[in-house]
Amino acid sequence: MTFHAKITGYANPALHAEGLYIDGKWHKGSSIAVMDPSTGGRLAEVADASVEDAMRAIDAAEAAASGWRATPARQRSEILRRWFQLMTEHAEELATLIALENGKALPDARGEVAYAAEFFRWYAEEATRIPGEYRHTPSGSHHILVDHEPIGISVLITPWNFPAAMATRKIGPALAAGCTVILKPASETPLTAYAMARLGEEAGVPAGVVNVLTTSNPSAVTNAMLADPRVRKLSFTGSTGVGRTLLAEAAKSVVNCSMELGGNAPFLVFDDADLEAALDGAMVAKMRNAGEACTAANRFYVQSGIHDAFVDGLTARMAALKIGPGYDPATQCGPMITQNAVRKIDRLVSDAVAAGARATTGGKPLSENGYFFPPTVLENVPPNAAIAREEIFGPVAPVYRFESEEEAIRLANDTEYGLAAYVYTQDMRRAMRVGKHLETGMLGINRGLISDPAAPFGGVKQSGLGREGGVTGILEFMEAKYYAIAY
Repeated sequence: MTFHAKITGYANPALHAEGLYIDGKWHKGSSIAVMDPSTGGRLAEVADASVEDAMRAIDAAEAAASGWRATPARQRSEILRRWFQLMTEHAEELATLIALENGKALPDARGEVAYAAEFFRWYAEEATRIPGEYRHTPSGSHHILVDHEPIGISVLITPWNFPAAMATRKIGPALAAGCTVILKPASETPLTAYAMARLGEEAGVPAGVVNVLTTSNPSAVTNAMLADPRVRKLSFTGSTGVGRTLLAEAAKSVVNCSMELGGNAPFLVFDDADLEAALDGAMVAKMRNAGEACTAANRFYVQSGIHDAFVDGLTARMAALKIGPGYDPATQCGPMITQNAVRKIDRLVSDAVAAGARATTGGKPLSENGYFFPPTVLENVPPNAAIAREEIFGPVAPVYRFESEEEAIRLANDTEYGLAAYVYTQDMRRAMRVGKHLETGMLGINRGLISDPAAPFGGVKQSGLGREGGVTGILEFMEAKYYAIAY
C-alpha cells in the first residue's frame, strides 16, 4: 500500500475537495488540480470560483456581518480558543496535509501548525482587550472618547508557502475584531485552507463569517471583490509585484490595505560571533521551509576573520541534509513548490557561478521525479549578481565577505526590500548600533527564528504596509471613531 493510500482524517486530500466554502455550505464547481511537488502527480481537485461565486461570498459575509459584530467579545474569544484547540488535536493530520500539498518537511510542517494555531489562541485573548481612550481636551472645552469598531468585510489573500499560518494570522485578528472575511488561498496549496474552514465550523464559527474560495482567475475575482463597496479591507501576503498591482486596484475604491510583501534578508556575522551559534542560526534562517519563506536569509555577509570557517561549517551542514518527499519522516529538505520555482533558482545560481561564484555544495537541480533543488552554498558571489537582488525562495545560501561594520550596513541596506535581518555578534552594543542603522521591520540578534504571534510582523520600504500579529495586529481590522463630548 502506498503512503497516499494510507492517509485518513484531516490529512486526506479528498476530504477537502468538495467545493467552495460559502455561507457555511460547500458549493461544487469546475476544478483546479492540486499537485504533489514531491512527485509531480495529482493530489486532488478543488472548485474553481467565478466572479459570481465571489459575489455570493460577499453576500454571505454581509448577511453575517451585523450578527458577528454584535457578538460579545468573550463569545468571539471562546470560538477562536476552541479553533486553537481543534488545530492542536488534529496537528499531525494537518502537518501531513501541508507536507503533501506544499512539500515541506514534516518537522517544518509540524512547526507551522503549532505556529498557526497560536494565532487563534493569541487573538482569542486580544478579542477581549480591544483598546479605547477617554481624556480631556487641552483647551478644556470638551472630552475626547475614542472607540475602535470593526472595519468591515475583509478579503484575505494568502500565499502557498505557509498555507495554515498565513490564514490564521489574518483570520484570527479579523474575527477577534468583529469582521467577516473571504479567504482566497493560493491555488497551489488550497487543501489546508479548506481543512481550516471545517475546523472553524466545528469550533462554532457562524455561517458566512468565514468564506473560502479558490480560483484559477485571481485577478478578475479579486478585482471584482475590491470594486464592491461592501468590501472595506484587503490583507495580502505575497510578492511585491502583485502587491503593487493590488494596491493600485484597491485605490480605486479606497479600500484599506495591509501588505506583507517580499524580502531579501541579510544575515550579518561579525568576527566576534559564536561560530556554532551563527551556523545554527543560519540553518534555521535559511532552511526553514527549504528557503521558501519571505523571512529567509538570502544574503550572508560574513566578516573576513570568520568567513572561511563559516563557509566550511555551512557547507558541511547543508551537504548533510537529507532530501526527499516532505511527508517522509526522514526528510530534512523537501521539494520546491513547482518546476518553475526550480528553474528560477537554477537561473540565479547559474548566473552567479558564471559571474565568478563557486558552489561548495549543491548547485544543480536534481533529475529525479518531483521539484527538487539541493541545499547549496555559494562563495565569492559578486555583489552585483542577480541572486543578490532577487528573492531566492529556495535552499541557496550566497556568502559575501565584508571588512568593516560600515560596509556591512551599506551592503545589507542595498535592496528595495526591508522585511527581516539577522545579526550575529557577542558585542550587544554593536548589535544594537548596527540594528539601529539597518532598514528592516524585524531584526534577529543572535537568533535565526524571529516570527512570533505575540510580535508585530511586517517590513519597511517595498516589503509592505502595516503589521500582523502582536497587540497591533487586531487594529489593522478596526477603525478608530472619535466622539467629541460636551457635558
